[in-house]
Amino acid sequence: MDASSPRRHPVFCTVVPPHLLDRIARSGDPRRADLAQRTLERDALLRTRRRVSAVRGVAPAQDAPAPDAPAGPERTVYDAGRLTRLPGTKARGEGGPPSADATVNRAYAGLGATYELFFRGFGRRSIDGEGLALDATVHYDEEYSNAFWDGTRMVFGDGDGQLFLDFTVPVDVIGHELTHGVTQYTANLEYHGQSGALNESVSDVFGSLIKQYALDQTADQADWLIGAGLLGPAVDSGQALRSMKAPGTAYEDDELGKDPQPATMDDYVRTSRDNGGVHINSGIPNHAFYIAATELGGKAWERAGLIWYDTLTGGELAADADFADFARLTVAAAVARYGDGGAEHRALQKAWSAVGLG
Repeated sequence: MDASSPRRHPVFCTVVPPHLLDRIARSGDPRRADLAQRTLERDALLRTRRRVSAVRGVAPAQDAPAPDAPAGPERTVYDAGRLTRLPGTKARGEGGPPSADATVNRAYAGLGATYELFFRGFGRRSIDGEGLALDATVHYDEEYSNAFWDGTRMVFGDGDGQLFLDFTVPVDVIGHELTHGVTQYTANLEYHGQSGALNESVSDVFGSLIKQYALDQTADQADWLIGAGLLGPAVDSGQALRSMKAPGTAYEDDELGKDPQPATMDDYVRTSRDNGGVHINSGIPNHAFYIAATELGGKAWERAGLIWYDTLTGGELAADADFADFARLTVAAAVARYGDGGAEHRALQKAWSAVGLG
């Protein structure tokens, strides 16, 4: 990064929001409450370390790609052995044979699926656009119930086996976290308030698109759920962490509580927790994308996804952008790529109006 480049402050981003873990930490089941509290404490420690690194200007160490590097992923998956030292022991490298450990293989495949969508769909070579190596660590800590992007790699816990299963199971969780890296290298959206909710929403959008691309689904075939398959047998009423189709309906369970995400600005949540509700209010732009994608039909990454990608990477999205800024720029991106008054323009106007940002 040269001196003229904007300073990147990689944030610590988890897929399970703190408000959900905080609810579980008040469970009547002592074991579940203890595990959730341990996960919250681990996340808080890692978040503090990331902030200290950002303040000191410590950039993540990465090897520059060779000028003739192939247009393909360079993946390495490590095994932490249920410890917390990163990256752990190398378990599988690019082009290597499958591991006997299914978790390692799922992480490897998820890194590849993420690379494939960004490269085939948008012409982007890895998350930095220049072929950055994709690293992941699995089996992090004892029964750790989260997955995160730490600015340099993906890290996956195994879950507790009751409320949360292995975090490599949903490919959209892998895509979600890696997309935080794409945002880090492009719009660099600040992780608080509406810009933070946009940061989370962009990760949900592309996480969902990665799953849809891997399954070759059209917009009407997709489930529009984030983290389907992650919730364990002790969850009586829940299907995922979030729903883009119907924010606020992903779960309603005695242990998890009720999904607090709003679908429109009428129910916008004002809170000082979770960096100003970044995991909660992201439901609003999530829902706008769902409406736009389903209105356009076909493969969601081909038009709606391309508009979101143009907005994220176009250079006009400020780091402190709010929802209205993002809505305006997506409409401008649709007009720039497809023309004024076309189906794409109309779909964007309908989507943002439906969530109260017309």
